Amino acid sequence: MTQRKAQIKRNTTETKIAIVLNIDGSGEREINSPFGFLNHMLDLFTKHGLFDLTVKATGDTYIDEHHIVEDIGIVLGESFAKALGDKKGISRYGFFILPMDEVVATVAVDFSGRYAFNFRCIFSREKVGDLSTELVYDFWDAFAQNAKINLFIKVENGRNTHHQMEAIFKATGRAIRMACDIDKREKNQIPSTKGKL
Repeated sequence: MTQRKAQIKRNTTETKIAIVLNIDGSGEREINSPFGFLNHMLDLFTKHGLFDLTVKATGDTYIDEHHIVEDIGIVLGESFAKALGDKKGISRYGFFILPMDEVVATVAVDFSGRYAFNFRCIFSREKVGDLSTELVYDFWDAFAQNAKINLFIKVENGRNTHHQMEAIFKATGRAIRMACDIDKREKNQIPSTKGKL
């Protein structure tokens, strides 16, 4: 099987983002953005997805977190699209229901080559650590657009905002891992009647 890896850099007047991704990894990670809570979330995503991931991100933190957080989502999405190539042999669909103490997060994904995004979670806090909770939506929306996937995230219950965010990143890692896994029964085929994704 071809190695499913990508290395992408994005430099703008606002941010500098560099990502190295190996889909068939073991959960090795080196996450370095200016935001400790985002680093923690990406750490969880990578560990539960069993990807190898390096993220280096800097930018205009004197404004706020938005540009860096969204741009990491953009580049991470691009990295998955590039690493998967023609998507031959992948399972394509993935889903996971993850309990995190009092929270339950459900994530479903389709690496269809088309973008759709739906996010249902009500956060009770404006920030957790140094990360605005509204940016969780923006991060995953940017990711879905650039990975060209359908991504549906729903969180039920949720007294603790930290737990809600943690459940989202863990469940999404698990769902994407499932979707990217090679299906042994059709490892040389595109998982679509169209013959292309």
